[in-house]
Amino acid sequence: MSFVSSLLENIVKTHGKMCLKSKPVKPLDSTIVDFLKEPQSDKFTVGFAKEILLPDDIDSKKYYIAGYGENNPARGVIDPQYAHAVFIDDNSGRGGILLVSLDVVGLLNKDVEIIRNNLKEFCEISGCRKIDVVSTHNHAGIDTMGIWGPLPFTGKNKKFMDILFQGVKKAAFKAYESRKNGDLYLGTVEVPDMQEDIRTPIVYSKTLTRFRFVPDNNSNEIWVLNFASHSESLQGCNHLVSADFPCYLREKIKNTTNADTLYTVGAIGGMISMDIPDEDVLRNEHRLIESTRNIGYKLADYAISISNDIKLSPLVNFATREFYADVENPVLTIACDIGIMSANKYATESAPKYWTLKSEITYYEIGGKKILLLPCELFPELAFGGALSAEESGTGNGPEVNPPLLCDITGDEEILIFGLANDELGYVLPPNDYVLNEKSPYIDDGRDRLNRRHYEETNSVGPKTAETIAKTVAEIISEIEKSRYKRKTYDTK
Repeated sequence: MSFVSSLLENIVKTHGKMCLKSKPVKPLDSTIVDFLKEPQSDKFTVGFAKEILLPDDIDSKKYYIAGYGENNPARGVIDPQYAHAVFIDDNSGRGGILLVSLDVVGLLNKDVEIIRNNLKEFCEISGCRKIDVVSTHNHAGIDTMGIWGPLPFTGKNKKFMDILFQGVKKAAFKAYESRKNGDLYLGTVEVPDMQEDIRTPIVYSKTLTRFRFVPDNNSNEIWVLNFASHSESLQGCNHLVSADFPCYLREKIKNTTNADTLYTVGAIGGMISMDIPDEDVLRNEHRLIESTRNIGYKLADYAISISNDIKLSPLVNFATREFYADVENPVLTIACDIGIMSANKYATESAPKYWTLKSEITYYEIGGKKILLLPCELFPELAFGGALSAEESGTGNGPEVNPPLLCDITGDEEILIFGLANDELGYVLPPNDYVLNEKSPYIDDGRDRLNRRHYEETNSVGPKTAETIAKTVAEIISEIEKSRYKRKTYDTK
């Protein structure tokens, strides 16, 4: 173990024991199950709005770009970041739900709580029963987590966070005010030639999913898209603020169909990104911007091409549950402890490093389509299968040591994953291929017995997170089965 790693280990243990006296784990909220058996209406009611998230002093003050190396101040703007909001009501009398998508690298659960608190008046006025915030995992946006600043200082800027919070609030009200009655359709298309997976095994979803709302008054449609890819086409050499390829995806759809689009990412761990076939673009800023634009336009063409739409019944059911994720990564622990990051952390004797993080998972059925909102960058093989065998894995263990697949737990081989939802716990890896650097775990990349690089572990909470997530999803599904079609809150404690 290196000196730095040893020092971090000792600090974590010391701080954890000290904080046990004042910050114990608190009881979790009960599982909320809100299910009805049959639609109560023949129409959805949906509204859309967006707000720019851009400081007026971006050219004179330091705002740090998140996603790659730390201490990368923005030198200008290619295109602005946005908050997009969609309000969806199934007209069952229970109220609508609000889905917010942010062009940011990720948002911690503590900041999602601030957003929800800021929207209490909105919920009273609109009757909104659920608010969910997802991130596009944008690697060209302003730091919203804190770890990309001039370390050991945070890169999180209070002014920008206030702009973000107010932008979400404005978008929420505008989305509600713009709501219209209409029909909601679900369609998909396979995208065979745009993604890459740089870590073995090569497993990812190629499906682009589209929810398409068609208003009765023939006004512009509203689309919610989901696709599995990091939003990092501008690469680590970029110094300019942008929403990356989702900007151009939405732009092309708007210019071609007049539809407004909210974009979400799927299971992107491992790492699933957009393929950049011409490596020469990495050495030319203008070509990199052009390449990013073309990637967005091409994905938009796939979305526009979807022709297998099915009409969904107007029914929005959900169940949501909080959980604790044990933190074994000392770097993240210290980042939280000294204020670089701001997270819902608690001290407990049961966690290996004495720390645990509070997070949440939500399960939706929208018109029968099953969706999991997960607070992380999930490795796809944990959702759909395809994990390495004992002969291939870094640990020498087979997939039998991994938790049950999420598609099996939910009973849906095509379960839709909304990643980076309501939190960002980093990568969640299969335990049978979780390898750390023995001398400096979580600080330096590990190398497995086959000499393969294990970078993602350094940006994970710990090896038990996959099991914790699978267990939480199973508990949610169990509660749904116990109480299906009964409209009430169920206490599972």
